[in-house]
Amino acid sequence: MNLIAVENLKKDYITGEVVTPVLHGLTFSVESGEFLAIMGPSGSGKSTLMHILSFLDRPSSGTYLFEGQDTKKFDDDYLAKLRNERIGFIFQSFNLLARTTVLDNVKLPLLYSKKKNHDALAKSALEAVGLSHRLGYFTNQISGGEKQRVAIARALVCEPAVIFADEPTGNLDSKSGNTVMEILQKLNDQGHTIILVTHEMDTANHAKRIIRLKDGVIMSDEKIADRTIATDGKELVK
Repeated sequence: MNLIAVENLKKDYITGEVVTPVLHGLTFSVESGEFLAIMGPSGSGKSTLMHILSFLDRPSSGTYLFEGQDTKKFDDDYLAKLRNERIGFIFQSFNLLARTTVLDNVKLPLLYSKKKNHDALAKSALEAVGLSHRLGYFTNQISGGEKQRVAIARALVCEPAVIFADEPTGNLDSKSGNTVMEILQKLNDQGHTIILVTHEMDTANHAKRIIRLKDGVIMSDEKIADRTIATDGKELVK
């Protein structure tokens, strides 16, 4: 089933009388359970595309269907609801609350949801990323790799339809980066849909499919025959 389907998607930024086209008629789909990497150099449009797919921005024209529904019909309140309940975010800079415990950071999205048993849900998400022993730690007491794992747990806690990971290893050393990619691969193996945005080929190769952008155009869209499997901080080709 297509979770995401876009057709002739375009995005222009307008400043006064100046129109700057960024995305030039993209067409592709993402099935539920996929692990997709969107990659390209700076200025390729990959971040703009992620913002549109994750409801942080709207396209200028074209069609975007999410779970079979035309997103043109979604008002701002419904988009906010979708971002909280159906979308999970992992950022390069972690975006954790300072002077706040690991557990409370993971619980944050639940404050805006109708779910109950917040502590249990947050603890389960932290267990999934191997951080049950850090529940009461403050974010300034854990390493960069652990901070990103907290961010993954926070993205998981509302059981979203898709997790967007924006350069998730960009601020990490290679070992911590491999650990993060191992967690994302395991989550995907469990059925979670992952959309990874990166400019690094080594990171993109952990996905199962890569869309390459250049100057706002899809240059290629292909499945990866020999993807990199991260395991115990090491990388294997499979």
